Amino acid sequence: MHMTRLGLNAVSSGAAKDLGTMLLTLSRTVVLAGLVGLGLSLAPVPAKAAGGAFASFPGRWTGQGRLGFKDGKIENVTCRATYFVAEDTGNLTQNIRCASASGKIEVKSNVAEKDGKLSGSWNELIYNMQGELSGQVTKYGFLVTVKGTGESTLDATMDLIVKNAKQVVEIHFNSSTLLGLTLMLDKSTSNLQTSERQD
Repeated sequence: MHMTRLGLNAVSSGAAKDLGTMLLTLSRTVVLAGLVGLGLSLAPVPAKAAGGAFASFPGRWTGQGRLGFKDGKIENVTCRATYFVAEDTGNLTQNIRCASASGKIEVKSNVAEKDGKLSGSWNELIYNMQGELSGQVTKYGFLVTVKGTGESTLDATMDLIVKNAKQVVEIHFNSSTLLGLTLMLDKSTSNLQTSERQD
């Protein structure tokens, strides 16, 4: 895979909605080129590592990236995400908040993994949009397809790799005014407070 060269323009309200729904998956997309750019060692991530496929996620992640539009402009994006793994089911819950010059989005997603297959749902809280996600565990992380339901026409693919305290995400939009989104996130070393679980 290769990093998409992103071009962008000022977003329309529809583009902002698609951005919100996309980031939700967070669940969510990473490319080898992004990891090389970060200088990371690409050791394979075992799908059945201790704690399951989501063992590396729990905690707070912050970072930034670039959002590309089909009309050629680029916007900088900053994001804050928190992840929790349910003790009873092992399912992953993600809460993510992102902001760019075009506005803000807030997404919550729930993901389950079974035999290397991923399934789940997402909900964008500001624009009241939702959808489904599916995918698989890969050698270096996850490959996910994200689709909107109802009024959302979102259709995108996402690559995600987590290596130690680094997370790289790359999203390619298939039917949108958006071209792509690349994020690079760092995991916080501080513990989450109980109240933050309500974000």
